[in-house]
Amino acid sequence: MKVLLTGATGLVGTELVSLLLKNGISVNYLTTSKDKIQDEPNYKGFYWSPESGEIDNHCIEDVDAVINLAGSPIAKRWTDTYKKQILNSRVASVNAIYNLLKNNPNSVHQFISASAIGIYPNSLDKVYSEDEAAFDNSFLSTVVQQWETASDKMETLGVKVAKIRTGLVLSGKGGALKELATPIKYGFGAAFGSGQQMQSWIHLDDLAGIYAYVLHNELEGIYNAVAPHPVTNHTLVELAAKVMDKPFFLPNVPKFVMELILGEMHTLLFDSQNVSAKKIISEGYQFKYLSLEKALQVELKS
Repeated sequence: MKVLLTGATGLVGTELVSLLLKNGISVNYLTTSKDKIQDEPNYKGFYWSPESGEIDNHCIEDVDAVINLAGSPIAKRWTDTYKKQILNSRVASVNAIYNLLKNNPNSVHQFISASAIGIYPNSLDKVYSEDEAAFDNSFLSTVVQQWETASDKMETLGVKVAKIRTGLVLSGKGGALKELATPIKYGFGAAFGSGQQMQSWIHLDDLAGIYAYVLHNELEGIYNAVAPHPVTNHTLVELAAKVMDKPFFLPNVPKFVMELILGEMHTLLFDSQNVSAKKIISEGYQFKYLSLEKALQVELKS
């Protein structure tokens, strides 16, 4: 089997590439940096520029499935200009792949795209499953809705579509956990707001595992990529401090303080999404990390 991957050099992409190659799957990948192009027997790079629509057509030769992880990071201050980049980077990437498949002979029969649990409304009470349809007009929800709508167009080409709604990814190599751990490291660990907002998390190994599982079993539809046991923000920070053997006694950080510091992006810290993993479990996926404390020990002790 051969897969075309976007976002291959990012946090999730690097882990997924390693897993796919280990399982005997060849990887073609698209990159916007020509100096990151490699040409090895089972790992070949190709240049693309999603915004302009430029793409090396050779990237889909003998490819069976496309996994799309492309998109600008959301953990950066949301100026009006950057908000457009967050949206456009996701939709333009999908559209570029759609046009590639539509206009060139290929054997692609599966398209798996990253998505996010940010599509679900902020709620302290509701548990969200994949059949939720009541979305709000928040920035992140709007982005994810347009991202998924673009992905759905692949179905018109006879391609199976799967969308992986990802929660808070735990990895010591980077991403949200590294940012969370930094103040704790210096003794400034504290929950945000009430601390009762739900954090639906997933270990990086399980996220890569879910992509590989969806690929191998040719699943289609929407899947929440979250561990089965979400926790409150208070519990997350408290456990991280415990694992790092650091104090956890400071008062919670008020919402208005983070709004002053981060602007609209502060919602990443204060929104609550309790998201269900039942669907992917019912398909047979077995999580490696069911315990948050175990996941934190592995990533923060290293």
